[in-house]
Amino acid sequence: MPALNPQQWLSLKRIVRFGDTDAAGVMHFYQLLRWCHEAWEESLERYGLPASDVFPNCSQNQEDPKVALPIVHCHADFRRPIKTGDHLVVELFPERIDSSSFQVQSKFQMQGDEVAIGLLRHLAIDAKTSSRCALPTSIDLWLEASSLKLGVKPI
Repeated sequence: MPALNPQQWLSLKRIVRFGDTDAAGVMHFYQLLRWCHEAWEESLERYGLPASDVFPNCSQNQEDPKVALPIVHCHADFRRPIKTGDHLVVELFPERIDSSSFQVQSKFQMQGDEVAIGLLRHLAIDAKTSSRCALPTSIDLWLEASSLKLGVKPI
């Protein structure tokens, strides 16, 4: 059963660790994109969607999902350096693009200031044929419930 308030699964906290930074002591872009994906995974779990329903090879006792959700586009923008020990709030903004794709924008904030933005765009494909297909119902429901955070959008 999903949490009642989208803030419970769309707002996460992270602390930057030494291993998240590069030789210059700042977070490297690939770590930011990794955090975007991990925040999406955690959001799904908090919503009530187990990893084994979305990702292959998560459970030996369960069949892999019939639909894969590969990332087909990503980008990261830094507004200022992110360093070891920084406490960040990650706000997720999921958006359905069409019946077979969606994206999740992750906004990283520190003390109310936006320090970085990452974006992951996913495409639903049949796991056996790699053909484009409809999003799984569970992801559709997560997207719909997550959109409530943004309020009602006019038609």
